[in-house]
Amino acid sequence: MESKDTISDDQADQSDQPDQPAALKPGEQIEQAEQIEQTEHVEPPVAPVVKRPRGRTTLFVVAAAVLGIAGGTAVGYDIQARRAPTPLPALSQPGLAYPAKALPPGKAPEPLPASQDRRLRTDGDLRKLIVDRPAGWSDDEPLELGLIDGWVRPEIYARSYEEEGSMYEYFLENDVRRVAGAAWKRGQYRTATLHLVQFRSSAVQGAQDFVEGQLSYMPGSKNGAGSDGDAIKGSGNGRYYLYRVERKPGYMPLHHARAIVYRGDIAADIHIYDTAPISKKDIRTLAERQLERL
Repeated sequence: MESKDTISDDQADQSDQPDQPAALKPGEQIEQAEQIEQTEHVEPPVAPVVKRPRGRTTLFVVAAAVLGIAGGTAVGYDIQARRAPTPLPALSQPGLAYPAKALPPGKAPEPLPASQDRRLRTDGDLRKLIVDRPAGWSDDEPLELGLIDGWVRPEIYARSYEEEGSMYEYFLENDVRRVAGAAWKRGQYRTATLHLVQFRSSAVQGAQDFVEGQLSYMPGSKNGAGSDGDAIKGSGNGRYYLYRVERKPGYMPLHHARAIVYRGDIAADIHIYDTAPISKKDIRTLAERQLERL
């Protein structure tokens, strides 16, 4: 009969095994896992920040660049100084030179005739450059034109423009020299005026600027012709225009044609007025004849 104190084999095996920890509850398991994670995560040591002095590298770079440029210039100058001088190429037109002595009287070239010397013509009587009065026309000298023996003072001529003060100031600033004019009439209502405006030689482009300024406002301005006009043949810069008919109650219709052109330092300004229509041929012919005289 076995004693009660006898220990079974299973009990002996269990006594040899180490004690197992008690099972944790779900909440305790999460808390324990967080503690283990915090224990294992260790922040690495932070390296100390070393401050470098500012501007030292930049100074080194600038100094090196300056020394390099100076050294390169010196070396290049020394190399160039050691080279033999390079002869210059010959002139393309070596024959153009003034003679050492004046030509004898018999061999000196004759001066240009007055018909070819334009400076002689333009420096003379400006009134003689006005085209001859057209056939069938007669002289007309209305008081508002201010014609005195074929001459017109610039301030009087400026009155023919809408803004006479600005135009007179323009003439003064651009060194106008003199103004010659003529006026004609044909029949009961047709009239024509012609002015030659000459600028001094100091105003290099006086006539050109004046004409181009007048041409610029002709197409679009309310006081202009409302069109681009037509070119005056042979001028390269002049144009002639037919204005829109001006109609006012109680008045006869007013037709207007204008031509403006320049050559050298002289500008020609031509107007024709009539109560009847004016053909392009009338203003064009007068403008082309005047251009031939210039």
